[in-house]
Amino acid sequence: MNYWNILKKLFLFTFILLSSGLYASDTCSRVAIINNQEILIDSNSNEKGEGLRFHLEKDPIAKEYLEKYQDGTKLRIENTIMGSLGTGMLISSIMVDSESKSRQTLLIGGATMMILNFLIARTTSSTNEGNLRRAIEEYNKRNLPKIYFDPDQSTQNNVSPELGLSLSKTWTF
Repeated sequence: MNYWNILKKLFLFTFILLSSGLYASDTCSRVAIINNQEILIDSNSNEKGEGLRFHLEKDPIAKEYLEKYQDGTKLRIENTIMGSLGTGMLISSIMVDSESKSRQTLLIGGATMMILNFLIARTTSSTNEGNLRRAIEEYNKRNLPKIYFDPDQSTQNNVSPELGLSLSKTWTF
């Protein structure tokens, strides 16, 4: 069995998956509308969602969801370790003799670990966005002025996802 061909196909599949018509909201410019004014959700501080804190603090349940959201956006040591191990395995596979079975094992194991780490991190991030939506919903139930927020802002640009995944990156230069 030729592991190089399998690995090439795996990388090609991953590249096609990540570069296809998937979309995600650009976190630097997400806005909510409050009293007909656009409010940046993610201010220049390192805390995501901080732009809504002034309004969400008025409701204890909404504030709790906001804090849960902000805790979920912090760097996780598990993702760092998995990414480092996967990268280390890929790099060490280059240094091992090309005829060795351990090279193939390191190569496939490292690539698999990196792909799994990426998918887990994106899934966790997507799930965490639900906490922000929930905070806004809880605030809107009991408070005025209402916060209007469309988490799928790219649907306004007539972009429709072909897959129900939350994996993508919008590139601008």
